Amino acid sequence: MSSVQIQCTRCKGMFRDRAGRLQDGYSRQCPGCEVVLFFAEDSQHPFIKRAMRDARKVRKDMREAQATRRVASEPPAETSRSHEGRRRTASRSD
Repeated sequence: MSSVQIQCTRCKGMFRDRAGRLQDGYSRQCPGCEVVLFFAEDSQHPFIKRAMRDARKVRKDMREAQATRRVASEPPAETSRSHEGRRRTASRSD
């Protein structure tokens, strides 16, 4: 999983965390100064806003890449196998 850079609101140090974790309600302790950072979608702090925006973008890119891989790995669609091509043979008894 991809990670996102986060800048601490207190010591201004940079650290990384996985983009999947950075969602509304998540909290993380800064490894430098040990202040607890709370991540919320409606945060007014620019460092938190940037981290949340970057995490959303990374998650979106990962979903799109996964969908592209899924479509590319699917076998090509075959012709429909309806009952038209399947006839009961006369030698078969019920």
